Amino acid sequence: MGTIEVPVLIVGGGGCGLSASVFLADQGVDHLLVERHPDTSRIPKAHYLNQRTMEIFRQHGIADDVLAEAAPLELFGKVRWMTTLAGDGPMDRRLIHEMDAFGGGELREGYEKVGPVLPAKLPQMWLEPILRRHAENRSPGRILFHHELTTFSDEGDHVLAEVRNVETGEITTVKAQYLIGADGGRFVGPEVGIRQEGPPGLVNTTTAYFSADLSEWWEEGTLITHFLSPEDPDLSSNLIEMGPSWGKACEQWGLHFAPGPPGRWDAETVIPRIRELLRLPELEIEVHKVTDWIVHAHLADRYRVGRVLIAGDAAHRQPPAVGLGLNTGIQDAHNLAWKLAAVVNGGSPDSLIDTYEAERRPVGRENVDWAVSAASHHQVVIDAIGAGHNIPAGRRLQRLEAYFDPSENGDTVRARALEIFHTHRGGCQSLDMEVGFGYEEGALVPDGTVRPARVPMRNVHVPTSRPGHRVPHAWISRDGELLSTIDLTGTGGYALITGPEGTAWTEAAERVAEKYSVPVVTARIGEGGDYDDVDGGWEAVRQITGAGALVVRPDGHVAYRATEAAEDPEQVLTEVFAAVLDR
Repeated sequence: MGTIEVPVLIVGGGGCGLSASVFLADQGVDHLLVERHPDTSRIPKAHYLNQRTMEIFRQHGIADDVLAEAAPLELFGKVRWMTTLAGDGPMDRRLIHEMDAFGGGELREGYEKVGPVLPAKLPQMWLEPILRRHAENRSPGRILFHHELTTFSDEGDHVLAEVRNVETGEITTVKAQYLIGADGGRFVGPEVGIRQEGPPGLVNTTTAYFSADLSEWWEEGTLITHFLSPEDPDLSSNLIEMGPSWGKACEQWGLHFAPGPPGRWDAETVIPRIRELLRLPELEIEVHKVTDWIVHAHLADRYRVGRVLIAGDAAHRQPPAVGLGLNTGIQDAHNLAWKLAAVVNGGSPDSLIDTYEAERRPVGRENVDWAVSAASHHQVVIDAIGAGHNIPAGRRLQRLEAYFDPSENGDTVRARALEIFHTHRGGCQSLDMEVGFGYEEGALVPDGTVRPARVPMRNVHVPTSRPGHRVPHAWISRDGELLSTIDLTGTGGYALITGPEGTAWTEAAERVAEKYSVPVVTARIGEGGDYDDVDGGWEAVRQITGAGALVVRPDGHVAYRATEAAEDPEQVLTEVFAAVLDR
């Protein structure tokens, strides 16, 4: 194919890489994506799309397509612990505990209050084709599956790479200003000396992906069901719907076995194990794949080396607890895309790209640590009812019988366990981990305030308009159209939000936008302004007066906050945009 010149080369066509393609295209950045596999993933893997990710998908016109295939919240908003799925023994099919999770049940109102769209459940094998379709529609001919990066070098002012067509062997030279490694850390990061910091692989987990009709026994409405065997800790596992239908109609499943040695089962030998675990000896099962995978807790020591950047699993790998992995990767891409656009198309210097690591690596650190903590604590929950691996086989049944004992002693056992179960809200109700992260330094202008204290379990989110944080959500309307304050930034543009007395800010913003050649939407919210404040929601969270102003970046994070009017708003905004765009 000769040589292709593009501003950005993306290596990796998974959830992070395809999202990066969509985000760059929406901001007018030409790019090429290469993926060594012939198609998107055939393994469900990540299956929870958190609230912040769905907001980003909404911003880029993807959310409706995701929601058309995803499980609605009422079909996945609980976590359950049970003894077995079926069976007729005295300890079979016993519900140990259930709790609302990820915005379901009584949590829903809290999630609806802080965002314009709710979380969704859609495994990666169903999500990636949607992302690929959007990427190909936006960038025809630029999304190359079955093409692998073989070599690359940073030449100082550009990256020179060779890409091989896996099917034909044909080599194409690619000259790009920047290379994004979204390849899970397989090649790009190690090639430029990026190291993964963290302990060796924590444990090996075996997962069986299979099809079966479980409608007779399945309790729908569950994101994940943990089975805690009364007899054998190796029969403890968790079962997850993998679609493409949901609830009792679900056809495909993912069964994660308790940690154990790799290679213990294959597609044939795992079938009797599944039947034994579920207490369904005659169940018809079609196994699609058995995988062994290592649970990691790694964070890259750098997110950038020269003109090479990494994102997603190439930058951070964590236990699946809390569902932060893929979501963090998509949010990496969202942060990086507008900055690349500002440099490639907007005249900002290369140094703006340094703010990507400054902002996203601390979030990666926090999310890895939180996932490790949640996963470790779940073992405490299991131990609390006597089903952990450390409980001798002869005592497991005794401990679980005591849990279900209808006596007063049983009441005490259950009350104690309930207090331990309640602590799991840090793992499955951590709304503030989904939408509450903020940047302390980077492409923003600090206002000197201290970061608000966070609820320790992260199960409550308190909105803030402090610079670095996601702009608070509130419903506003104009000419009968209802939208969220988060919608104001659109794709690639900034927002200047003020109150009815903020006309000087909006007029100044229009002049500064022209000066810097950046799109800025201005919005005076409140009585007498451009937008109505529906039910006073914006006034309750804005943390500025009606004469103050917020500048919101293209990624929805606040770049600047003025709580009051300014003597010279044009000069202020000129300095703000100079700082944010690093000009």
